[in-house]
Amino acid sequence: MLASSFADICPATGRNTLSAEHAVRSAQRLVDVLSDHDVRYIFGVPGAKIDAVYDVLADGGPSLVVCRHEQNAAFMAAAVGRLTGRPGVVLVTSGPGTANLATGLLTANTEQDPVVAVCGAVGRADRLKRTHQSMNAAALLATVTKHTAEVNDADNVAEATINALRAAVTEPQGAAAVVVPADVQSSPTTRTVTAAAPVPALGAAPAAALASAAELIRAAQRPVLLVGTRGAAPRTCAALREFIRVTGFPVVETFQAAGVVSRELEDHYLGRVGLFRNQPGDVLVSTADVLITVGYDAVEYDPSLWNSDPHRTVVHIDALPADIDAFYQPAIELRGDIPASVEELTTVLAGHVLSDEFGDDIARHRRTLADIDAAERRHPASSAGLNPASVVLALRHEVGDDATIACDIGSVYIYMARHFRVYEPRRLLFSNGQQTLGVALPWAMASALVRPGTPVVSVSGDGGFLFSAQELETATRLGLTFTHIVLRDNTYDMVGFQEVLKYGRKSGVQLGDYDICSYAAAFGAKGYRVTSMDEFQAVLQQALAEDGPSVIDVPVDYSRNTDLAAHMHDGTFE
Repeated sequence: MLASSFADICPATGRNTLSAEHAVRSAQRLVDVLSDHDVRYIFGVPGAKIDAVYDVLADGGPSLVVCRHEQNAAFMAAAVGRLTGRPGVVLVTSGPGTANLATGLLTANTEQDPVVAVCGAVGRADRLKRTHQSMNAAALLATVTKHTAEVNDADNVAEATINALRAAVTEPQGAAAVVVPADVQSSPTTRTVTAAAPVPALGAAPAAALASAAELIRAAQRPVLLVGTRGAAPRTCAALREFIRVTGFPVVETFQAAGVVSRELEDHYLGRVGLFRNQPGDVLVSTADVLITVGYDAVEYDPSLWNSDPHRTVVHIDALPADIDAFYQPAIELRGDIPASVEELTTVLAGHVLSDEFGDDIARHRRTLADIDAAERRHPASSAGLNPASVVLALRHEVGDDATIACDIGSVYIYMARHFRVYEPRRLLFSNGQQTLGVALPWAMASALVRPGTPVVSVSGDGGFLFSAQELETATRLGLTFTHIVLRDNTYDMVGFQEVLKYGRKSGVQLGDYDICSYAAAFGAKGYRVTSMDEFQAVLQQALAEDGPSVIDVPVDYSRNTDLAAHMHDGTFE
């Protein structure tokens, strides 16, 4: 819908002077805003305090995806935000409907996935009463979002929604919320502002700062790139790839930056960091004399865990200023549009050549990286189950660069982070900031929606699977195609092996077995249970080729996790 002309606005009051015959419910205007901002899907669970918006959606607007739980709806919306760069939207009712969003919005906000929650509330007259589903929703939501607005006038609904959408995509990206009381949704408004208002772009960092940074980098003997979450945006990734081609610098990725290094640039990839202090990437970072961080956020990998020398020369390239820490004190900050700053540096550093000694060192670390995978391929299964690393490497072999892989939290996270390689950004999805259980299946569903016709796989443990498995019904109802792999050991193993290391025993982590195949079938999905690597590979190929959701139950042996933990940073999962 078109915005009002200046002639429609009263100079004295600022009110729209269009006649009442042009008025619509503010719920309609909210949907108009979302449509004008190219929101394609709305995920939610209905309720009486938000039903005016649901009523509008019956006549048009973004596609409505009715979910089984609000938390999963938030996970799906956040995944849309991460995959597309445009805010995902979740629509819920008051009281518990809003409260159930907390984990999903907290996860999105921490991990900087743009998402907007539209939450119903009791009528304004009951706002402070102890009545059905009355609560201070804005106060709750403010703790898990970067921006929350509570609307008390129908004329303000459109602008509040627009500002929430803008807040969600402004760096640092994250979660925003709009609380709209039921009576406000139903009230008429003549305000027609709905047009998209993109956030203005920044320019490159100042020229003097870029020149100083280039001087530091030219003088380095062992320069290393550490790319973080904001380095995985499409424009930034393209600029970084050109920078790597021109300079030949080695690159270490955080989990959220997985895929920044392409197949063409494979020789410059030194691995992913975040868990193991003996990985080649950790070693290279620890010996760099100049470390160039690009879009790095401390929530991904705390500097105290990787920066053994707080006085190391760090060049910080980001849209945001650095969070100064005892272990993170950049010598120079290049603040501005990240790809623009990287492009300027690329031009200045053209012709720079790494020393032969450093080149040999990079090659040695590359061989070590390959040896880690080769050793795991030789490790056999046991009577308890398959080697989880072998399962991950087999999956890696079966999918192409266009696949999207969503990884849950649990011991599965360790093996996916350590062994699964991708060559395009935002194709391997981790919950690295909050380490939230249950994200994998909803993320896969969102991936199947926005990337139709491409392979989608989610991987979880048996514990994390049941956090969101009820959405299999949603997936079959929508006709989504993806494969979910459950690495099953019937315990909360990530907690269990840490307890063994701390206390010499486990407590509160044992779970029961359940029939995953029957569970999947109950919701219209296909279910498979395998007992060998040969069976797994054959079933995986079949599942990837068939339509609809498929679930593969894979028993695994996590008994070596305590050995792996010897190579983890202290407190990694605390």
